[in-house]
Amino acid sequence: MDAISKFAFRIFGPKLKMEKYYSLERDLRRARIPLPCDVYVARSRLYALIAGFVGAIVGLTLSFLIVFIFGLPPIITAQIPRALWWTLEYREIIFSIFLMVMLTILLGCSTYLLLMTTPRFTASDRKTKIDRELPYATTFMYALSQGGMNIIDVFRSLSESLTYGEVAKEASMIVRNMDLFGQDLKTALREISDTSPSENFQDLIGNLLSVIESGGSVIAYLSDRSEQYLDKAIRDQRGFLELLGLIAESYVTAFVAGPLFIVVVYTVMAAMNPGSLLILYMIIYAVLPIGSAMFIVLISMMSPEAEKGITTFELEKVDEYKPLKMEAKEEKRLFEKLEKGRKSIKFREFLRNPLRSLFENPLHVLYISVPAGILLLLGGLFLNLGQLISFDRAVSVLDDYIIFTLILILLPLTVFFEVSSRKQKKVAKEMPTFLKKLASANEIGMTLSQSLELIAKTNIGVLTTEVQKIWKDIQWGASVENALKRFANRVKSGPVSRVITLILKANRASGNTREVLEVAAKDAVNHEILREERMGQMIIYVVIIYLSFLVFLFVIATMCGTFLPVMGGVGAAGGAGPTFMGGLDINVFRRIFFHAAIIQGFCSGLIAGQMGEGSVFSGIKHSIIMVSIAYLAFLMI
Repeated sequence: MDAISKFAFRIFGPKLKMEKYYSLERDLRRARIPLPCDVYVARSRLYALIAGFVGAIVGLTLSFLIVFIFGLPPIITAQIPRALWWTLEYREIIFSIFLMVMLTILLGCSTYLLLMTTPRFTASDRKTKIDRELPYATTFMYALSQGGMNIIDVFRSLSESLTYGEVAKEASMIVRNMDLFGQDLKTALREISDTSPSENFQDLIGNLLSVIESGGSVIAYLSDRSEQYLDKAIRDQRGFLELLGLIAESYVTAFVAGPLFIVVVYTVMAAMNPGSLLILYMIIYAVLPIGSAMFIVLISMMSPEAEKGITTFELEKVDEYKPLKMEAKEEKRLFEKLEKGRKSIKFREFLRNPLRSLFENPLHVLYISVPAGILLLLGGLFLNLGQLISFDRAVSVLDDYIIFTLILILLPLTVFFEVSSRKQKKVAKEMPTFLKKLASANEIGMTLSQSLELIAKTNIGVLTTEVQKIWKDIQWGASVENALKRFANRVKSGPVSRVITLILKANRASGNTREVLEVAAKDAVNHEILREERMGQMIIYVVIIYLSFLVFLFVIATMCGTFLPVMGGVGAAGGAGPTFMGGLDINVFRRIFFHAAIIQGFCSGLIAGQMGEGSVFSGIKHSIIMVSIAYLAFLMI
C-alpha cells in the first residue's frame, strides 16, 4: 500500500462495517484492482473529503467574485417571500454559505460515488475485452497444445502474450497463484473461474477443469471450443450488423432529418416573427457535434471486432553487460560504438526516405501539417486585418481560411493512414498463404529459418517484400525471433501480431511447428472471412450516410439560394434592406446554414468511417469529401 492508502485506512478503517461492501469486494477482484476492500473504501472517503474541501474553496472564491466584483444578480432575491425579507440584509453572507455548502456536497458526493462505482465499470470493461479476445486466445491455446505443450506451459505462454490483452492478464493470475501461492492447477483454475468478470471465460475454464479432472483430451476440448467461438463470432457479427443498421437509421433520424426539420421550421417562423437564434445555435454548434461524438463512441464500444490486439514487440538484446572487468572495457567501448553506428544508420535512412516513418505511424504527419495549418490561419488573419471590423465580417472572412486549414491538417493524415491501412489489410489477406507455406516447409524437416529462406525466393503477393526483409535480417545476424518481431512491428496489424506471437511461442517449445502453423493459418482464414463479410455489408451504411448528407445539403442550399433572397426582397420592399419582414439579417442565416452544412459534413464523414471500416481515422477521408462538397455548393449559390 502507498502512503495515502495507509493514512486513509488509519483514519477511516476502524469504523468501517464491511458487511455492506460485499458487492464492491467482488467488483474489485473482477477488476483486478490490487487493494483490499476496506482500504479502497477508506481511500475513497479520504478523496471525497479532499474534493469537498476543494469545493468549499471554489465556492468561497466564486462567491467573492460574484458578490464583491460582479455584484449579486437581482434575480436571486426577486422571488423571496415577504416573511423572509429580513434575510435581505444578510443576502451576501447567505449566498456565500449556500454556494460553499452546495459545491462541497456536490464535489464530495460525486467523487465518492465515482470512486465506489469505478470497480464495477472497470470489471464490465474487462468483460467486454475478454470476450472479444477469447476466440483468438482459445485458438492460441489449442495450437500450442496441438504442438505438444502441456496445459500449464500453455497458460504460462498465454500470460506472456500481451497480444491477447485481458485474457493474458487472467492467465497471468493462474500462473501467479501456482508460482507464488503454491496452488495446484485445479485450485488455480477454480479460483480464476470464480473471480473472472466474463461468463464466457468462466465457462471455458470450468469445462477445462472438468476435462482435466476426468482425464479427457485437452486438445480435443480446445479444438471444439475454438470451433464454437468461431461460430459465435459469426453470429455476433451478424447481430452487430443488424444493430448497426438500426444505429444508422437512428443517426439519420436524430442528427440529419431532425435538425434539418427544426432548422426549416425555425427559419420559416423567424420570417414571420423573429426572435432569439439560441435554438439554432445550440442545434448546429452543440447538438450535431456532441451527438455525433456519442454515436462514434457507442459504435466503437459495441463493435465485436476491430483491429485490436496490436502489439509492439521488444527485441532481444544482443548482449547483457554485467559489472565490468578490466579486460571487458574495450569490448564495452566497441559495443557502444556499434550502437551509435546503428543510430547513425537509422538517421541516414530517415533522411533518404523521410516518408517511411510517416507510413509506419501516420499520426507523425501531424507534427508537420498542424504547424502548416496554423501558419495558414495566421497568414489569413494578417492579410485581412483591415476587414476584421466586426464579428460578422470577421467570421465571414475567416470561414474560408478555417476550412482550408482543416483540410491542410487532415488531408496528409488521411493519405498516409489509408496507404498504411490498405497495406495492413493486404498483408493480413496474404497471411494464410504464408503460414501454409511455412507449415509445408516445416513438414519436410526444415527449420523455421530454412523455411523463411525458401519462402523469400517465392512470390506471395504483397508479403514477398516483407518476407525478404525478414530473411535479410536473419542474414545480417538477427535471430529468427527478432526478425519476426521486426516484421510485426513494421506491419502493426492485430492478426499479424497474434500469428507472430503464436509462431514464436511454438518455436521456443519445439522446432516442429507444423501443427501450430496449420492452426494459425486456419485462424487467419477465418479472420479474413469475417472481415470481408463485415466490409461487404457495411458499405450500404456508408451509402446511407452519404445520401442523408446530400439531402441535408440540398435542402439547406435551396433555402439559402431561394427562400432567403425572397424574404430579403420582401424586407427590402418595406424599406428594411436585406432583412426578414421582422428585421432579422438574412446574412446571419446564410452563415448559420453554411456552418450547419460544414459541421454536418464533417460529423457525417466520421460516422461513415466508424460504421464502414470501424475506425474514426478511416472517416477522415469521408469528412474531407463532404466538407469540400458543402463548401463548393455554397460557393456556387
